[in-house]
Amino acid sequence: MPPHSTATPEKPRNAFPTIIFAGLTAGFLDGVAASLHYFISTGNNPTKVFQYIASAVFGKSAFSGGLGMAGWGIVFHFIIAMAFAWLFYLIYSIFFRFLKNKLIIGIVFGLMVWVIMNLAVVPFTKAPPIPFQIQGAIINMLILIFMVGLPISLIIHWYFATKGKADRSF
Repeated sequence: MPPHSTATPEKPRNAFPTIIFAGLTAGFLDGVAASLHYFISTGNNPTKVFQYIASAVFGKSAFSGGLGMAGWGIVFHFIIAMAFAWLFYLIYSIFFRFLKNKLIIGIVFGLMVWVIMNLAVVPFTKAPPIPFQIQGAIINMLILIFMVGLPISLIIHWYFATKGKADRSF
């Protein structure tokens, strides 16, 4: 910009609101899908889904903790969704360099979330183990692809597509 210009340089966009939006969207969609799947497949109250999430910290006592423990599960669920949105933001450019397609990136990321949660996170918590069943694993993978991976990919891709690639500041 010339020294005599009255225009001010454009302020870099803040990524934080986009990451929060992506995390909230994925957390909501995943929570609703998991609750519906649990209710349809068992006929039981979906609060058990969030009590299970709370059991990661509180152990088996979470299942007798009522709505309070379900509330903790919801809080933990959204913290995890925010963490995955933030992780995706950080690694987006690597994904895009190799895959070049936001839908394929979302599918791959959804599968990554499944692997991370099932092999690296849940086994190291107080949550009781759930026996592996291929049908359940496939359903959970599909939920994570369509309710977490794709929404986060589309939202973060939109952020980068509309802001330019130079600035990655918070």
